[in-house]
Amino acid sequence: MPPVRKRIRGYDSAKTRAAVLAQFRNVREAVVGLTPEQLDGPTRVGDWTVRELAVHVASVVEAVARHLDEPEPAERELGLLDWPSAAGRAAARIDEDTRVIDASDPAGLYERTASRYEERIVGASDERLVPTRYGAMRLADFLVTRTVELVVHTDDLNAATGLGIPVDRQALAAGTRLLADALAVRAPGGAVEFRVPPYAVVQCVEGPRHTRGTPPNVVETDPLTWIRLATGRTSWAEALAAAKVTASGERADLAGLLPILR
Repeated sequence: MPPVRKRIRGYDSAKTRAAVLAQFRNVREAVVGLTPEQLDGPTRVGDWTVRELAVHVASVVEAVARHLDEPEPAERELGLLDWPSAAGRAAARIDEDTRVIDASDPAGLYERTASRYEERIVGASDERLVPTRYGAMRLADFLVTRTVELVVHTDDLNAATGLGIPVDRQALAAGTRLLADALAVRAPGGAVEFRVPPYAVVQCVEGPRHTRGTPPNVVETDPLTWIRLATGRTSWAEALAAAKVTASGERADLAGLLPILR
């Protein structure tokens, strides 16, 4: 039997564009109210302070406008499902770039970033190629990667400050689906059904393919736990111990496949 071809998931571009802005606004409302003492506090992201993390969140969105200002590349170099593995290789450069951004006025930085994003995104084609640090990508694909970054770092800010910054539903949905699809790319197969309700269900892991009835190997978790697992914010063992993941079946241990963003 020939291998089953996986259909590439589509994303509603208008919803993705709006989700990026909505989540950035959620973060902006929280960041502008932080005291200098809070901004200088530690985070779980290496040795970044809250200030540096907040600056990085702004750079995640500012990159959209910056890349749209640059000449369009001649050809695409990176597909959406290539991004998770490519992103992990850029950690050192991201750290360097973040540290050189002027972090003295977070409120002003966020205001300028939001304005630039709104101005440049209007009328920009989904098919327009943008020269990202990972390689040339379609604008529509790059915007989906921004939802992952925004949701991950909103969670980082919440862990550092206890602010409870809300997560936009559409941003969470897009980020969850991209990382779930990336898991299926990393471990192709149909032996395990991986569920992240209400946003994603994928088949993964090599082995006997399930065709009907109750799957013999099922893993299920919630969207934020999946985001944390996929980005190394929590471990498989920790999530299991906290009953944040249910896993049944002899092939349902995904520990060796995580994190997705290495």
